[in-house]
Amino acid sequence: MITSHRESLPDIAPQTLYRLLKLRVDVFVVEQAAAYPELDGRDDEPDTEHFWVEEEGEILATLRLLRDPDAARIGRVATAVSARGRGLAAELMRQAVKRAAERWPQHPIDLDAQAHLAPWYGRFGFVVNGREFVEDDIPHLPMRRAAGIPLPAAG
Repeated sequence: MITSHRESLPDIAPQTLYRLLKLRVDVFVVEQAAAYPELDGRDDEPDTEHFWVEEEGEILATLRLLRDPDAARIGRVATAVSARGRGLAAELMRQAVKRAAERWPQHPIDLDAQAHLAPWYGRFGFVVNGREFVEDDIPHLPMRRAAGIPLPAAG
């Protein structure tokens, strides 16, 4: 049975936090061969919320919702290789967009998309709003979802 979760860092059980961080390292550091500071100090900011789905104790997908000065921010969207194609990250994106709109209704939501995933993020109302940049040898595009627009239907 797949379950969805949303918690701030102090409320996440240590073993669950370990599995969340391991998934992020497996995807971003190992799979994508990007040596970067995965633990960047933002996971435990007061407004940060972590979203994840798990099945039988295995973390299948995760992301985090942050608060920037003038926008919400979604980041660290990761799905285990074994769980890709099941719509799990899409469900987490819908949850995070909805939560950001509840918490900060007057603010847009920003994210930095790997360039090849920009069309996928576009499904959730995000549009490119800046120039491509390279981070850890991976092309990225800044994207923004305007405040107050309805969330597109799933599918």
